[in-house]
Amino acid sequence: MRFYTIEKDSKQIVCVGFGEKEIYPVSDFGVNFRDMNSLIDTLTLNECKEIFCAKNGKNPISLDDVKVLAPIPYPKQDILCIGVNYTEHAKESQNFHKEKFHKTQDAIYFCKRTSPANYDGGVIPLHSELTQKIDYECELGVILGKDAKNVTRENAWQYIFGYTIINDISARDVQKGRGQFYFGKSLDGFSPMGPCIVTADEIGENPALSIKCYVNGELRQNSTTNLLIHDIPDILCDLTRGITLRAGTIIATGTPSGVGMGFDPPRFLQSKDKIVCEIEKIGSLTSIMA
Repeated sequence: MRFYTIEKDSKQIVCVGFGEKEIYPVSDFGVNFRDMNSLIDTLTLNECKEIFCAKNGKNPISLDDVKVLAPIPYPKQDILCIGVNYTEHAKESQNFHKEKFHKTQDAIYFCKRTSPANYDGGVIPLHSELTQKIDYECELGVILGKDAKNVTRENAWQYIFGYTIINDISARDVQKGRGQFYFGKSLDGFSPMGPCIVTADEIGENPALSIKCYVNGELRQNSTTNLLIHDIPDILCDLTRGITLRAGTIIATGTPSGVGMGFDPPRFLQSKDKIVCEIEKIGSLTSIMA
């Protein structure tokens, strides 16, 4: 299953799809939710299967005829992010910052303000009064389906509702100048997400998915999600030792090498650039620089 949030007749509608082009309002199946957060809070993944796979929707909608928003336009909290979680990206990050990066075996966590999340086909503001070095980061996003505390590697996958694509847009000069990630990654429009949530049963455990990013048609990032330094069970086990993660929590799992700051000289995004993030089994997420 694929869950979408669309805008139709100036209203946000939660929809479910089973293929590439047609989706159905969840109200067709006898349930109604004001937003995706409410659906995830109310239904387990197994209940979703029972409700949405048991019968056909009555009012199919073509994705080509509607505006597709981020699947969770207004997350209940900041996106949780994992820094330098691919080995090659760690190397290029160290080269750009000209200093030693994190050297322990522990993951680096930070948050990203999202209000609202940008969407497939959305425009990313230049924020030229603040930054001249905007970068892209294609990442696999994980959405939790239930509250998580003291997760073990053995049961970690039970907590995942689904997956999406996140482009962790970053102002590198702000990030570097301030010595922390939050502000430079949280500017308005800097959180493209989508185009949908693909449920965990469609992806399976230990996902080894192709992950790519193109800028103006040029392949910049090209890796697979099984090369994470800290994999998804590691992340959930680590965080939930001391933090209760609520249903609907969004985790961005890190980006592979090939970001703009990794080139010599760096290749930051410019006005009118087109960025396409692709992850196997999920689809593509396109953004345009203002």
